[in-house]
Amino acid sequence: MDQGGSPRISGLEELIKAAKSAGQAPVERWSPPYFGDIGLSIGRDGRWFYQGSAIGRMALVKLFARVLWRDEDGRHFLVTPAEKVDVTVEDAPFLAVEMEVRGHGEGQQLIFRTNVDDVVACGRDARLRFEMETGGGVKPYVAVRGRLEALVVRSTTYDLLQLAVEYEDRAGIWSGGEFFAIA
Repeated sequence: MDQGGSPRISGLEELIKAAKSAGQAPVERWSPPYFGDIGLSIGRDGRWFYQGSAIGRMALVKLFARVLWRDEDGRHFLVTPAEKVDVTVEDAPFLAVEMEVRGHGEGQQLIFRTNVDDVVACGRDARLRFEMETGGGVKPYVAVRGRLEALVVRSTTYDLLQLAVEYEDRAGIWSGGEFFAIA
């Protein structure tokens, strides 16, 4: 537990070091030929599929996740220096499965771990946004990289919403010196 009483992400420091050393693929600089739809998809639950069959090897999913790209129109692609293929995404390509809270109030920092072990420190460069569901629920998303987002899983959403405060007549959450209003 950290000083705020929230659980700590297991192995967080090691994950941060590994992410820094691995780096991200420079997909935004690649301009390969488009090869169309080969049957890749990501389900609402974060599972990856190839032609309807679940991809069970996490190492392969993580490799694909490193070269995933979302264009300005909202379409998702796997991009390599040699080819670009469609990926159908039901909701968000990633899930934020764990959250650690460091500090409190306006100085608080939220750190998320995704289902593919990306580590995201929420703030100016990794925005948090909320969508309202029909029926009154809320779905929070955190920016991972580029235009890619992670949907915060329900159990972590409950922990996240516990951190909501009022600021300038709006409910929201502080992280990394930024206030993220709940819609």
